[in-house]
Amino acid sequence: MLPQMTFDWTAALRRSRQSIGAMAEGRRAVERAAWKRFPFGDRIYRYGGTALRDNWNRLHLGDREPYPSPEWLDALVVANPALQAHVGNPDDLLILLEDAWRAYHAGDFAVAVERGTAAGPLGMVVATRAAAVYAAYLENDATRRLEILCETVESSNALVQLAPLWANAWYVHGLALGRYSQHVSTVRTLTRGRRTGAQVRYSLQRALQLAPLHSYAQAGLGIYHAEVIGKLGGVMATLSCGARRERVVEHFEEARRLHPRSALLLAEYARSLTRAFGDEKAEVAHQLFEEAVACQPADALERLGLEIALAALE
Repeated sequence: MLPQMTFDWTAALRRSRQSIGAMAEGRRAVERAAWKRFPFGDRIYRYGGTALRDNWNRLHLGDREPYPSPEWLDALVVANPALQAHVGNPDDLLILLEDAWRAYHAGDFAVAVERGTAAGPLGMVVATRAAAVYAAYLENDATRRLEILCETVESSNALVQLAPLWANAWYVHGLALGRYSQHVSTVRTLTRGRRTGAQVRYSLQRALQLAPLHSYAQAGLGIYHAEVIGKLGGVMATLSCGARRERVVEHFEEARRLHPRSALLLAEYARSLTRAFGDEKAEVAHQLFEEAVACQPADALERLGLEIALAALE
């Protein structure tokens, strides 16, 4: 059973500030070493200086997150007044957010979590994304993976309460909960499926209401349907969780329309077809993997999608 949790922003912020202080460099190195390094190039996807802003639209075509500018911050706080108490010095905050996103796109996921958490609630979108990506694609230890994902559910659950009109707050909540659900047992999926599935679907659908062009939220819904069907079978998945095979295709086709050259989306589409349909869609899945390999990744996440496709085609 997924516990109902609250998140202590004050304690988290205090820990984060301590971890990035000059006195704690050794501790920070130890914490980073506990997570695997991004294995596909150390400096390939680094966007220093103005390069992050210049490439932002391509990097965020999937999630439609605006660049962390003063105008974005003002608009976000106006829409979500509870965030105002957590802004602090806006200039410092925006620098932390830029650094967190640079680390995220480069595959420095531990650093992205550190910088994002140091920014408080306004940094939890990037921090949660980084932790969820790391857990889903790079962490090999099952116990540690669940611990990381449980923490992401906790923080993102608190974030949507603070920022109910932030599309990517809802997206990361659905992402975290969906990834957590992927790694729990079939028995848990069956016994808690209605409640957890409703939470995943609601969060991702809420993200789409606020950002209709959010292709990652579309893909997240497709993954959800595929995973439940893969665990429970088509009939039981429909009866217990409302998951359907045709919805896998519908959601991913819309995600593909919105973001047609994403190696990650294509690879996840292929994997989800295999999960939901088995051999029936094997040829289509193979074609999708081939399309993914032909894409040019713009950041570490896209590169992970390309590597998934390459492994599937071996």
